[in-house]
This record gives sequence, structure tokens and C-alpha cells, in this order.
Amino acid sequence: MAKPRIAVIIGSTRKARFADKPAAWLMDKVKDHPELDFELVDLRDYDLPFFDEAASNAYVPSQDPRAVRWQQKVAEFDGYLFVLAEYNHGMPASVKNAFDQDYVGWNRKPVGALAYGSMGGARSLEHLRQVAVELQMVPLRNAVHIGGSEFFKVWSGGQNAPMSEIEGVLQGSLKSMLEELVWWTKATKAAREA
Repeated sequence: MAKPRIAVIIGSTRKARFADKPAAWLMDKVKDHPELDFELVDLRDYDLPFFDEAASNAYVPSQDPRAVRWQQKVAEFDGYLFVLAEYNHGMPASVKNAFDQDYVGWNRKPVGALAYGSMGGARSLEHLRQVAVELQMVPLRNAVHIGGSEFFKVWSGGQNAPMSEIEGVLQGSLKSMLEELVWWTKATKAAREA
């Protein structure tokens, strides 16, 4: 039986983003996961317009082929982890727009994050969780947060150290998040297939 599939979505589309560094670290940590398969999905690769459909795809099929392509990608997965920046106490507009471009594909699937910023991306993650609830998703309680001195140690605007220098601080939260992701992915997948 195929393992459930999880998208690791890079949420920032900025040229100067930090996201690539923690995304590479996360993908390395999950590459041989015994219960889940992970795929890196970069929002930069989808050229999504700002949401401009007649209504949510829960009610009316989307017309823009870029939105339809994104919906097809979202539907491939059983759960999601966002590599999530915090911009002005919230999630990047690119993430909110990616959520808005689909409704059906997100339903009844778990979502978590590796969040980063001076406060560990905590406010951004709370914003994401609020939107996820409206999309009938299951926001995970556990998350990985890169904040404070750890963020400034690995961020390119700080010391630009390798992620290995802070991974000891992140390992416990990563383990907890992945255990929770496995449980919710199996539970929601079984319920959707029942």
C-alpha cells in the first residue's frame, strides 16, 4: 500500500526569501520517513494570480487555468507542511492566496508548519490555523519554530550559519510534529476513503 503523501509547501515567493534553507533541512529530515512520502512544492512554480474567480471552487469551477493547475496539485496530497515566513504579524499574501485558490482540495486534511521569524513565525502560524479551520482542515498543534537567537544565527541577514548549528533545538518539536502529522494523516485519509 502506498504511503500517504505530504506536500512541503514553500510559502514565500520573494527573491530574497530565507525559506529555501529551512526547506532543504526539513526535506533532508523527512526523506526516509517510514510512514509518509514528502514532496517539496514551491509556490514560485505556480504563478497564481490574485483570487478573481466568480466564487469558491466549492460552488463554481475555477476558470483560470493557473488556479485549476494549482487545485490539481493540492488534490494530490493527504496533508501539508508549510515552510512559513511571518510578514507583519501574519502569513505571506502568497500563502493566503494559495489557500483562496482552492477549497475542495484542502478539506479534511492536516496542515502544519515549520515557521520562522524573530518570534518564530508564531503569529503567522496562528493566522494560517484560522484560515485552515475555515477550509475544514485539521491544524496540527505541534510545529517547528525558528525564532530569536536561532533565527538570527541561520538567517542570511544574521550569521548565516548552517541549519545543523541549531538543529538540536529543533529536533524535539520536529519529532512531535511528525508524530502528530502521521496520526492525523492516517485518520483523515481513512475517513475520506470510507
